[in-house]
Amino acid sequence: MPSPQQARAQASAITSGRSAPETAASPTSRLRMLFDRPRLSPGQRRIAQYLIEHLHEAAFLSITDLADRVGVSQPSVTRFASAVGFSGYPALREQLQSIALGSRGTVAAEENRGNELQAAVDAEIENLENLRRDFADADRVIDVGRKLAASAPLTVLGLRISVSLAEYFAYAARRVHPDVRLVTRGGTVAYDALLQSREAGGTWVLAFSMPRHAHETLGAVRVARGAGLKVALITDLALGPVVDEADVTFATGTGSRLVFDSYAAPGVMCAALLQAMTDADPERTQARLEEYEQVADQHHFFLRD
Repeated sequence: MPSPQQARAQASAITSGRSAPETAASPTSRLRMLFDRPRLSPGQRRIAQYLIEHLHEAAFLSITDLADRVGVSQPSVTRFASAVGFSGYPALREQLQSIALGSRGTVAAEENRGNELQAAVDAEIENLENLRRDFADADRVIDVGRKLAASAPLTVLGLRISVSLAEYFAYAARRVHPDVRLVTRGGTVAYDALLQSREAGGTWVLAFSMPRHAHETLGAVRVARGAGLKVALITDLALGPVVDEADVTFATGTGSRLVFDSYAAPGVMCAALLQAMTDADPERTQARLEEYEQVADQHHFFLRD
């Protein structure tokens, strides 16, 4: 009889294509898609982030007021509007106002959000709802999962606050992949590990970059790319210098209501990529899970429920 984990691996294969009707994207998701341009300058990324975080106020600001709030020049705002596909700032502001006015129901719900702990849960629910919309088309997750499964070794990189997500992913990935290498120290230690992974035949790195985004992560991703490794990135933003260096990015919201961030949506993103890896080679998955269960039983890894 298969173990519960083996049964789940058999029963939960990801289905390609759009199997469920799409629901309307949240204002945050719409803005991220609107501003998802790989070569925005640092100043333009600051404008984009300000608009995402202050939509309902920023949508009605003059170009002068917006420039003052962000700390950039008025021509910088005009160039930003052009960079994201608009004829000028008035056209961009009209689009922002449409998005803001269409989300008044969300604002009303926010005003009735209860206490701060309940608000933190509500924010995570919204992050998960946004992720669910992204998963309406699972093809990109399936494709990256196959590539991660085929990379031997597979390197998982997470520094500073991102260590916990990287450790979770690597721990689970080792159940279904024969050679997973975890990198949680930056600087030259990370560089050595990445270069060794490439020399050993690795083709992909899965990197995590959660706020506050570390310079060490950017440096490590650049080293990986320079060595010939492809980089899949799980992060909280679809903008920024680390994103610019990645080959593929999965942007998921993080809970930022409390003193320390929470990671419900990035955790589900990890589980989705792990599922895609198990689907990529089901025979290897079942063989490895069976072998692990035998070792676990022999050495009494777990308590009997």
